[in-house]
Amino acid sequence: MRFGIFYEHQLPKPWNEGDEARLFHQALEQVVLADRLGYDYAWEVEHHFLEEYSHSSAPEVFLSACAALTKTIRVGHGIRQVIPNYNHPARTAEGLATLDIISKGRVDFGIGEGATRLELGAFHIPAKEKRAMAIEAGREIANMMVMDPYPGYESASFSFPCRNIVPKPVQKPHPPMWMACTNRDTIKVAASIGVGALAFSFVDPEEAQNWADIYYGIIKSDQCVPIGHAVNANLAMVSNFSLHHDRDEAIRRGQEGFEFFGYAVNALVAHDATPGRSRLFADFQASRARSDEEIMSARRGAVRNANGIGTPDDIRDHIRAFQDAGVDQVIFLQQAGRNKHEHICESLELFAAEVMGEFKAEVADREARKAAELAPFIAAAMARKPWMQPLADDEIPVVKASVARAIVASPTSSPH
Repeated sequence: MRFGIFYEHQLPKPWNEGDEARLFHQALEQVVLADRLGYDYAWEVEHHFLEEYSHSSAPEVFLSACAALTKTIRVGHGIRQVIPNYNHPARTAEGLATLDIISKGRVDFGIGEGATRLELGAFHIPAKEKRAMAIEAGREIANMMVMDPYPGYESASFSFPCRNIVPKPVQKPHPPMWMACTNRDTIKVAASIGVGALAFSFVDPEEAQNWADIYYGIIKSDQCVPIGHAVNANLAMVSNFSLHHDRDEAIRRGQEGFEFFGYAVNALVAHDATPGRSRLFADFQASRARSDEEIMSARRGAVRNANGIGTPDDIRDHIRAFQDAGVDQVIFLQQAGRNKHEHICESLELFAAEVMGEFKAEVADREARKAAELAPFIAAAMARKPWMQPLADDEIPVVKASVARAIVASPTSSPH
């Protein structure tokens, strides 16, 4: 089992001067700590205009800082908004390759499309076409990172001439590709295009088993036709995360934040929004106005339902159940709502000290067995891939200079 940490950069109101800056710098401190403790991944989302819920609109900047401050932890776009209206594919390919160089080959690349009207409407993206646009862009970004030169492309979504996209990434053929998934249908899509599934839904181990069976069933079938130049067959599940030796204290520290996360995900899609006047956290608190005893009782029940909140023993059982279900990575959502920086750091340290080691000891054998089992299916999938054809040298178009060339006499050519 691999372990990751995940950032939306949530900042519930009211906001005070310096709160945003503090949020980002504390997140960097957490990533540095996670790197030192042996966590495998630091994932960063990309969202736009989603006040309180996500202030992560420039993940490439945050991940670059993470890469510069760390040594071994992988830095993942979980996800990059790849539709051309958000980020032109050539600019994404350039940024990924540069980040891969800066990090010395530690980048993972998740593709996503966005779901809210605040984002889609602002960038004029048709909701019914966003999935196809994201997959198309992801495929072309992979081609851009690999081909020398990229032959060019023309579609209804975007067009781009023949150019050589530089730099090229350290990882060959390109960083591992993933896709954001929220239900069984998107799990099927991720498997069908040969990318890892970043499951951003909080499901129990039984449902995780269903998702793993669906995902790996398609990877092993003729339905898998990769969009990248390699298959990344991996399933990652997001989990709540708050640890303490006292279960009630773990609940007090973490449960409200994770309830807010779930509330906000639904509210941003289903409720109207007034830019600059968000009441997301206030509305959330009003929606959960219960007595202290009722809240604690509900929180304790959440822990017993394998929620990732509780004691080291609780989370050990939680992770073991996910591993037995076929999940390859658990991504901890530790920064949610008003969860405190010092509590997040304490949870990271406690998990590393008392739980992580036993799972780490099993990683090499488990991944070797998996690679051997999947090798023939991945080879068959790559054989089905329709490849973009490279241009012969005499087919590469010459880009004419924009100004006429002039002959300038040099001093040494003077007859004097």
